[in-house]
Amino acid sequence: MAIARQVLCLSAFLSLPHACSQSLRYSVAEEGESGSVVGNVAEDAGLAPAQLSARRARLASEDGRQHFRLERGTGRLVLAERLDREELCGQAATCTLPFELVLANPLQFFRVEVAVEDINDHAPVFPEEQVTIKIPETGNLGSHFPLVGAHDLDIGSNSIQAYSISPENKYFSVSFGGRSEGEKYVELVLEKVLDREEQAEMDFSVIAMDGGSPPRSGSTQIRIIVLDVNDNAPVFTQKLYVASLFENAPEGSVVLRVVATDLDAGPNGDISYQFSQAVGQSDSAFVIDPVSGEIKLTKPLDFEATENHELTVQAKDGGGLSAICKVLVEVVDVNDNAPELVVSSFSSPLPENALPGTVVALFTVRDRDSGANGKISCALEDQLSFSLHLAYKNYYELVTVSTLDREETARYILSVVAADAGSPSLTTTQTFTVDISDVNDNAPVFSQTLYTMYVRENNVPTVLVGAVSAADADVGSNAKVTYSLVPAHPTEQPPCSCISVNSENGDVFVLRPLDYEQLKQIEVLVLASDAGSPALSANITVRLVVVDENDNAPLVLYPSQDTSSLSSELVPMSAETGYLVTKVVAVDADSGQNSWLSYHLLRATDPGLFVVGVQSGEVRLRRVVTERDAVKQKLVVLVRDNGQPPLSATASLIALLLSDFSDVRLPHSSLATEDEGDSLTMYLIISLVFVSILFLASMAAFVTLKVCKRKELKGGHVLYGAGTLQSGLADGGAAGTLPHPYCYEISLTTGSGNSEFKFLKPILPSLPPQNCTVGGATDDEQDFPRGYITMEDRAPAQPGMLSAEQFNSLSFK
Repeated sequence: MAIARQVLCLSAFLSLPHACSQSLRYSVAEEGESGSVVGNVAEDAGLAPAQLSARRARLASEDGRQHFRLERGTGRLVLAERLDREELCGQAATCTLPFELVLANPLQFFRVEVAVEDINDHAPVFPEEQVTIKIPETGNLGSHFPLVGAHDLDIGSNSIQAYSISPENKYFSVSFGGRSEGEKYVELVLEKVLDREEQAEMDFSVIAMDGGSPPRSGSTQIRIIVLDVNDNAPVFTQKLYVASLFENAPEGSVVLRVVATDLDAGPNGDISYQFSQAVGQSDSAFVIDPVSGEIKLTKPLDFEATENHELTVQAKDGGGLSAICKVLVEVVDVNDNAPELVVSSFSSPLPENALPGTVVALFTVRDRDSGANGKISCALEDQLSFSLHLAYKNYYELVTVSTLDREETARYILSVVAADAGSPSLTTTQTFTVDISDVNDNAPVFSQTLYTMYVRENNVPTVLVGAVSAADADVGSNAKVTYSLVPAHPTEQPPCSCISVNSENGDVFVLRPLDYEQLKQIEVLVLASDAGSPALSANITVRLVVVDENDNAPLVLYPSQDTSSLSSELVPMSAETGYLVTKVVAVDADSGQNSWLSYHLLRATDPGLFVVGVQSGEVRLRRVVTERDAVKQKLVVLVRDNGQPPLSATASLIALLLSDFSDVRLPHSSLATEDEGDSLTMYLIISLVFVSILFLASMAAFVTLKVCKRKELKGGHVLYGAGTLQSGLADGGAAGTLPHPYCYEISLTTGSGNSEFKFLKPILPSLPPQNCTVGGATDDEQDFPRGYITMEDRAPAQPGMLSAEQFNSLSFK
């Protein structure tokens, strides 16, 4: 079980706005089973286990390897794999695995260091299973014969602590210790003079023992061959050779040359060099020339893999004597590693309403080089909307510095450049593609400020008259626009039911036929709403203009056509060409050219007698009236509009041509109606008889009166008051009535023997005279001189005859 120790909170990072760093230190023995508990980081960091999940706790290491695993539910730190200290740290005195516990919301770091403790899991191993040493029989007591020591991958007390010989013999002992340079040595010490003749060879084992519990050991077999007379062993000029070599040195480069000398002559003085191969050095990057002692490079070096190479060189003479020296090759770092950028977290897409300071990405940078070559600086190419903050040690945050607008920029491609301080500098570029997600911050916008649409009246139901269109700068559901009709104000009634708008595409329909004469235009309010939450909307006024169709025929106001009797107009026989008989007045409920009216003479008793003004509707005489013209002229006037196709109406009227006013025939329904058959003939006969009787009586009375008063008559005038011939007559005004009555004045010549009008004494009692306006005065206001006759028009009781009332209205004053 590992022991947890919480040490301190680094106050230097408390000033950072988002991060606080604490160091948590643990230790664990190597070779532990996966899942073994290292410690409870939640408890040691003062966090509740629930916070680990809520704040997305995770472990981040510089090399990206995950040796440990965090249980968010319990807050425990456990082993993710079996750890081998020798593989992780080699022969280093300490083996510490650092990593960070990273929490979000707010951002917080905890530095975690786990020390991997060594266990005695490796036994000492000699580089050679058997070593042969040739020793001259003349060797001096106390002579030392160096051996290549055993190698133990463990450290400390678990490393090699002692050497021994087995079985023990009286000739040799083992000497083991360290020199001032700190290197270990192992030597055989001659304890008794050798005698080749007594024993030419001997075998024994040298055993290396470590200090572990339980201890482990390793051995090598030593064979001693006793030689005759080789008195001097080789001697190196230096016990330790040190060389420096750049890691980018090419293959074949000379590292250094070792030199050993031997005082013997001949074969006993010939020296050969070789490496005493240590355990794990079978793939050595070096080779030594056995004759010259020159050491060369056989493959490239890597400072980041091994900073120092320790070589053991053995010099052996021809007589079998040897010497050993150490060669230390120091690898000099060059800037051959570009910075590495490891992303711990990255948030994309990012909502466009994210506040400034929002963390987009968290990443670490590292460089395997050392010194200035390993110093890294980071820069962001685009710093308008984003920036880099150093959060903790080599951790950087990519944060927003301003508000974002997806409609302006939907995607940001950010390049973070990490550069080291080497010469030349090496760089690494990491690209972050940040997509901006949409937020409903844009209301629909109509393409026009006012929509004006046109529809012809009498349209078919559900006719399409146009469409409104609104665009939303957002995307997805936030840009889906629906249309509806709304009142202009909340308190108003619902919009007109005759108009509908398609909620999907904005098409505007008229649901029922419209009548221009009743409704000329409609204004409705169309609302465009998006599907965002909350929804945004905009409204626009749609003006529907009803276009007139020629669906109304002209309406004749004068002469009136809605009675059974036709209107009659009096025309004196003496009227000149161009005389205004009457004026046809008509209106059209349509508008524009559909209401432009023209008048045409459709039928007439004598078509050549009358002419109708095309634009004015005035009926005038085309020529003077003659005796051959019929007294009763029936006219039919066609009133036609200018529509397509044109519509028309007719106006019928009767014109009475009067040669003198004794032949006055006042309008009656019988005049307007063409009586046919025997009934008309009978009425004519009765009227003729009655008129004849009246004429005879009148003539008798007139002759008698004229004889009696002849001298008194000096001159006279007859005023014939037309009165109102027909209600609703007009002199051309649009109202359809004639505002002033017609007054006719007939002059009688004094002393004339044959007057145009001959009056007989009335047979019936006279009725009070009716007023007729002459020159603005009534009969009550003006005294007529003697000789004037006042007559009021009355409709005859029978066609062609004067009624008794009309006849009695003729009186003398």
